[in-house]
Amino acid sequence: MPTVDYFQRKLDEKRRLTMPTELRDEFASGVVITRGFQKYLHLYPKTVWDEEVEPQLAGSILDEHTADLNVRFRMGKTDNALDIKQGRVVVEQHLLDYAGISKEIIAVRVGKYWRLMAAE
Repeated sequence: MPTVDYFQRKLDEKRRLTMPTELRDEFASGVVITRGFQKYLHLYPKTVWDEEVEPQLAGSILDEHTADLNVRFRMGKTDNALDIKQGRVVVEQHLLDYAGISKEIIAVRVGKYWRLMAAE
């Protein structure tokens, strides 16, 4: 099966993003959505968040860089289960507003996570 590294989808009226069938196993553990480094969102499989992101956020309690990363990634963070039957996940309105996404999302794989951006 070919690897999916890019997809484009319209959100439905309930702000649900439908994942391509080929990616649903990747998100079976759950879906974490956070603000990105700029005006876009990050979409993580829950296992990647737990195993790779959380350890990076657990640096020294007095380190300002670690604190800044925690604020960036935890502000507005959502942790949801993927609707396995339909392959959908809700994207909260405050995250869509942050990224300037109104209806259509472009998703691009960035290693083990995805960048979600407004389709232009």
